[in-house]
Amino acid sequence: MTIAFVFPGQGAQTIGMGKALAEAYPAAKAVFDEVDAALGEALSQLIWDGDIDTLTLTQNAQPALMATSLAAMRALEAEGVSINKAAFVAGHSLGEYSALAAAGAISVADTARLLRTRGQAMQSAVPVGEGAMAAILGLDLEAVRAVAEEAAQGEVCQAANDNDPTQVVVSGAKAAVERAAEIAKEKGAKRAVMLPVSAPFHCALMQPAADVMAEALADVAITSPAVPLIANVRADAVTDPDEIRKLLVEQVTGSVRWRESVQSMAAKGVTEFWEIGAGKALSGMIRKIDRNLTSRQVGTAEDVAAITAG
Repeated sequence: MTIAFVFPGQGAQTIGMGKALAEAYPAAKAVFDEVDAALGEALSQLIWDGDIDTLTLTQNAQPALMATSLAAMRALEAEGVSINKAAFVAGHSLGEYSALAAAGAISVADTARLLRTRGQAMQSAVPVGEGAMAAILGLDLEAVRAVAEEAAQGEVCQAANDNDPTQVVVSGAKAAVERAAEIAKEKGAKRAVMLPVSAPFHCALMQPAADVMAEALADVAITSPAVPLIANVRADAVTDPDEIRKLLVEQVTGSVRWRESVQSMAAKGVTEFWEIGAGKALSGMIRKIDRNLTSRQVGTAEDVAAITAG
């Protein structure tokens, strides 16, 4: 059995996530303390006892989800399961930063600061109300690309997240995305759902945020990860620090090729995926991508106990 560790993206956040891990494992608590110190604020207090709307703000959700994933990773390590148990790491959008931190390529403190910067830059790249995202259910990537092209009409409209064979997310100018949702239904999509997001992520409108991240990443130490990263925009393995830096910048405007990333890992022999952190969205996608693959959640102290018990 070959295992990959995968790390969730935005949308998985809940109030209270990681709290039981921090109470059960000093090493998990230390992650939250380190993130709080790096950001100069008590983000952990917001995560555990705060308001979900405040936690969901991009600038908060991104470092919060990373902290929860790294806390789960530290709990696994406390039980004798190291990052080297995995053949690969991967993450969905912001989860790619969690994967790199888990694999020792970027320090937890630097990752927290990068994600705070990334969240703020992505939020401010497009004025509120001018961008949108929609999940197209029941059409494959090529069909959604054709829909996006037809809907653009001179505006930005792109396939942003290729999540699984049944779900592709489009992103861009609000009117263009709304047109895409209608065209998709005409072309046979089962549903087209406008997403409750604050900005149009992973499309050309995010270029100002990509510029910010290029500058931020230039000042951060990145080393080779302990295990290879399957990068979002490439859907293949990367270990070179300079290449990782470049791909993290490209990722802001590029598509999250999650379906292809999972298929790439499966082609390299991975049969089981451990979803490290909050929620189980990635596990659901993985099942739809390939029913022969198995997945397990590692987000609570109970999950850690169950998985380390064998």
